[in-house]
Amino acid sequence: MQRKFAGMALLAGGALLSACAGTTTQKAGLDRSDVKVYEAQADALDLGLAAFKGGKTLKLNIGIGSGAYFDKSGDENVLYTVSDRGPNIKCKDSEKVIGLSTAQVCQGDKKGKIFPMPQFAPSIYKVRLNPDNTFAIEKTLVISDRTGQPVGGVSNPLKQTNTEYAYSPDGSRLPMSAAGLDTEAIVKLSDGSFWLSEEYGPSIIHVGADGRIIERIVPAGLEKDLAEAHYTVTGKLPSVWKKRKLNRGIESMAVSGDENYLYFSLQSPLANPNGKTYKKSRIVRLGQYDLKQGRMVGEYVYVLDLPTSFLADNKKKKRKQSDVKVSELRWMAPNRLLVLERISKSTKFYEVDLSQATNILASPWDMESKSPTLSSLNVSDLERKHGIRFAHKKLALWSENIPKMPSKVEGIGIVDAKTLMFVNDNDFGIMGAKTQIVTVPLKKPLY
Repeated sequence: MQRKFAGMALLAGGALLSACAGTTTQKAGLDRSDVKVYEAQADALDLGLAAFKGGKTLKLNIGIGSGAYFDKSGDENVLYTVSDRGPNIKCKDSEKVIGLSTAQVCQGDKKGKIFPMPQFAPSIYKVRLNPDNTFAIEKTLVISDRTGQPVGGVSNPLKQTNTEYAYSPDGSRLPMSAAGLDTEAIVKLSDGSFWLSEEYGPSIIHVGADGRIIERIVPAGLEKDLAEAHYTVTGKLPSVWKKRKLNRGIESMAVSGDENYLYFSLQSPLANPNGKTYKKSRIVRLGQYDLKQGRMVGEYVYVLDLPTSFLADNKKKKRKQSDVKVSELRWMAPNRLLVLERISKSTKFYEVDLSQATNILASPWDMESKSPTLSSLNVSDLERKHGIRFAHKKLALWSENIPKMPSKVEGIGIVDAKTLMFVNDNDFGIMGAKTQIVTVPLKKPLY
């Protein structure tokens, strides 16, 4: 059956690859004319100007594309997306981005972040595709605490794991916020509520249809650091997950067709026992959460590709293993997920089978005192020496074979077995990037 988007039929125009992980030379065979790109209507995403010390200003726009979800029960021209914590600039990049030194805007703190609009609140967006290849924000749902107060995106006051200081445009340090979120992925349930993934904790978050947080779930023990948040925080994730690398928390999420299970992955390997291990590791943890029982029921190993296989990202400089990350998941069938693995310019989409993968939940690998740590293992030793079968992955699609694909794709919408939607994260336009929604038709069904 053809799907129609904003008055345009999307025909079956592209084939999936059937390659094993690491095979990156096959062609997707897409009909270039069938790939559609949608951009925002004029001023639809305008956030205005951020003013810094000395009169420097920066024009910003809403970054809606940190995650995306297509609700198959709804309008086929509608997509749900989510922002992250809001516009932010690494303090060490302040000179390059706004022409001010780290000393001027971050009190010399090179590890901090500048929040040009600290009042920005992470939000969920209902996005409509139009016949003229534009999109509009039909509804904005601001994420709020139990009282209805927007939670904001400023850093958490974490003590059991690392965090970072936040700075205002005038150079003063912002107070940390136990309620603050750095949201990343989104799924919508049939009852109208949403589940989001989040990087600070890392966390998974249940949000009601009214935007109020029902529950934020963090690694066991970390809930103590967030006791002052005006919403429920529970420690149901493995405690070792708080060893996440700063800003590499949970960036992906999928929900099963029967809405019984959530699947989510850390963006990168854990920094366990330290950052040096994280930089070299290829081993990422993928979780399964039972929504009816309200608890984790699965934890699996996903192995990242080598950075050299992301060709477009290696054209100007050699990329490192720590540049490779998981940015999205989508459920296709029982034990089968579509996984988005990327650097920046190059994105791979893998069909992943969990049916034979080892469930390491509540095993010694979840103990913070375990040595050697899971992150420090060689991939070749996982099964042979430690009896861990990692998730089988098969390359399904590769952005380098899809015309018109933007950089930093972070959201996937599965419309049907033959049609995908992709959304990029434009980082609030700080470096001039646009938000784009791309629809890609396939010759062969995904599932």
